[in-house]
Amino acid sequence: MSHTLGIRQAQKQKTRQALLDAALGLLEDQSLSSLGLREVTRAVGVAPTAFYRHFRSTADLGIALVEEALGSLHPMIGTTVSGAGDSDDRIIRAVDLIARHVQAQPAHVRFIARERHGGVQPVREAIRDQLARFAEEVRDALAEQPESEGWSGEDLLMLAGLYVDQMLMTASQFLETLDAPAAQREQVTRLATRRMRLIALGRGHWLA
Repeated sequence: MSHTLGIRQAQKQKTRQALLDAALGLLEDQSLSSLGLREVTRAVGVAPTAFYRHFRSTADLGIALVEEALGSLHPMIGTTVSGAGDSDDRIIRAVDLIARHVQAQPAHVRFIARERHGGVQPVREAIRDQLARFAEEVRDALAEQPESEGWSGEDLLMLAGLYVDQMLMTASQFLETLDAPAAQREQVTRLATRRMRLIALGRGHWLA
C-alpha cells in the first residue's frame, strides 16, 4: 500500500513540476496576468481540472515559481557575503554568483524581472517578501564583519538593501547580454563591481 502511495506521490510531484516548467516556458513571451491555465495544461497534456490538484490559481502557480526562482539563492548569498576575504573579494564573488545564476537560469531571472512590478499582486508580494529576506540575511552577514562596529540594525538593513538592489540590477543587465559578445558581459561585470565598490566605500565613511 505504501509503495502505491509513493508512486502516486511521485507522479503528482512530476505533474506539478511539469506545470511549473510549462508555465515558465510560456512566460518567456508574456506576463503572468495574461497566462491562462488552459495554456499551461495543454502544454503538459493534462485536463484543465488537473491544474487544481496542484494550484488554486495562476497566481498560486506564480508564487510557486517565485519560490523556485529565488528560494535556492538564500544560502548562496549568505555564504558569498559572509565568506572569507576582504570587501573586494566578496564583491567579486557576488558578481560572479549573479553572472553564473543568470547563465544557468535565464527564464527564472526574466520571470522575476518582469513580475516584480507586474499585474498579479500576490506574486509581487511574494517577490517583495523574498527580497526582504535577502536583505535581512545580508544584514545579518554584514553585522558580523568588523567594519560594522557602531552601526545600528536599521542602517545595516539599509546598506543590505543597497546591495540587494544592485544585485537585481546586475542580474537584469547580465540577462540583456546573454547572447551578446563576451566583451559586453565583461563590461557589465566591471560596472557592477565598481558600483558595489562605491557602496562599500560609502560604508567606510558612513559613521565619520
